[in-house]
Amino acid sequence: MLRCPNCNSKDIGKIGSHQFYCWGCFIELTVNGEKMSVYQVEEDGTLSSLDDLFFEEEVPQVHAN
Repeated sequence: MLRCPNCNSKDIGKIGSHQFYCWGCFIELTVNGEKMSVYQVEEDGTLSSLDDLFFEEEVPQVHAN
């Protein structure tokens, strides 16, 4: 099961084929294979990457069901 890397919530909604949204902390996650990217949704709807805050050295492995 997919968990949010920010708040550890399991309350994740699917918004696209490889895109998810955390209802706990309101961030968007993109999963491509075993690579995850994390984005903050801005007021105008654009996405700002938060990968530098979460993944300094190694990108965590993700197993989405």
